[in-house]
Amino acid sequence: MSASDAKRSFVHRIALLLALAGALSSIQVIAQDAPTAKATLASTKIPADRLKQYSDLAVQWMQDYLRIDTTNPPGNEARAVAFFKKILDQEGIENRVFDYAPGRANLWARIPHTTADTRRPIILLNHMDVVTSDASHWKVPPFSGAIVGGSMYGRGAQDMKDEGLAQLLVMVMLKREKPALDRDVIFLAVSDEEAAGTGTDWMIKHQRDLLENAEFLINEGGENLLENGKVRYIGVDVGEKTPFWLRVVAHGRPGHGSRPNLDSAPNRLIRALDRVIQYRTPLKVLPVVEEFLRDMAPYEPPERARQFRNIRETIQDKSFQEQVERDESLNFLLRDTISLTMLGGSEQTNVIPPDAWANLDVRLLPGEDPREFLETIRRVVNDPNVSVDPLNAEFRVANASPTNTALFDAIRQTAQQYFPGTPVVPRLTSGYTENQRYRPLGINAYGFSPFTATQEEGSTEHGNDERIRVDEVRRGPRVLYDVVTALAEAK
Repeated sequence: MSASDAKRSFVHRIALLLALAGALSSIQVIAQDAPTAKATLASTKIPADRLKQYSDLAVQWMQDYLRIDTTNPPGNEARAVAFFKKILDQEGIENRVFDYAPGRANLWARIPHTTADTRRPIILLNHMDVVTSDASHWKVPPFSGAIVGGSMYGRGAQDMKDEGLAQLLVMVMLKREKPALDRDVIFLAVSDEEAAGTGTDWMIKHQRDLLENAEFLINEGGENLLENGKVRYIGVDVGEKTPFWLRVVAHGRPGHGSRPNLDSAPNRLIRALDRVIQYRTPLKVLPVVEEFLRDMAPYEPPERARQFRNIRETIQDKSFQEQVERDESLNFLLRDTISLTMLGGSEQTNVIPPDAWANLDVRLLPGEDPREFLETIRRVVNDPNVSVDPLNAEFRVANASPTNTALFDAIRQTAQQYFPGTPVVPRLTSGYTENQRYRPLGINAYGFSPFTATQEEGSTEHGNDERIRVDEVRRGPRVLYDVVTALAEAK
């Protein structure tokens, strides 16, 4: 073989490898794109041309899905249900639609088990609604699904139309590839997660039997952080903090704005809020956080690694406490948090109002007593003319799922094939998810995403220019398919 022939042969082999890997933008990510050669994952049994067809479908369907405006309020999730149902019907997948309010609906679908010996089902849960968006702050319209610079833009690209689409494609792959299953695989798309959770609540109250006493549930959450082209960790949410929103109302003497008075409601409110903002809730170490930090220690600089390995001791150190204050990624893991989010007072500049108010977004660690926390904040405010009360009548006590389960093992085993040497770690997320509603039913619920994201990409969730890399859209459904089959395929 001549030198030129050898060079052409080499270039051809490289091009082929890139095509099979999904042509990812970073060489390090390409190396992590497909399972290793020794993998026994279900997707390795699928011919390359069919894998490419699934990836092409993922891109096409993701664009179509992002173009459906399900902004909540009002939601109009019935539009998304129609999109899902059309595909499920075309594939011959059993499904049912539940219209429970005008414009609002849930969709349930199932791939049944195929073996005589069966285990309890797994649910793939997603919500179809998205938060509001201001098109004037986006580089492309929020419901365009436009592809710019290798990324697909649209409200829901991170939360959570991406995962809903991956779950849909997994159902299609299971139907077409026909692996032997000893569990039912249930697809459940619900409405109104971003507001009141009425979709899930309706399903649990009126169609509990369709959940089939499921053993496992995969929902939004988790974080697979991409740094410098390499996945730093696969984070699986096993628990969530619970919201305990508070309203602070100050009462004072009203009057004309031209004559200030120290006892005005706005002045009292500002003084009270300053005391709340300055207050530092106690630092605490939950077992899941201790496990997460211990697992991450080997990937940290020496001093940080020492702190993470001995977090219960380190947390007593004043200098470390100061570090926690400045580190948003640590602060929420180790304490109850308080964020000032809303303020209100007079509707006219020259009117001193009799009342002024503020809302606090409080997130409590699992196990915390909301009544005790409320009394603590009232003592911090220390003003008889300022009231502090819960915004919501119902408080949901935070819960969590264990890590020693078959699903967690399936995630760990699958991740090690795609991202060799990357730690798979349990996480406590700062945000509330509907996992909290399903765990009391006896279901082990986890937040897991089959997609990787940089910190910048992840920050677009609920923000401007929400987007996901097209390469991730192509790969993510395959990852999720391998997790589901690792759990549900008959051994």
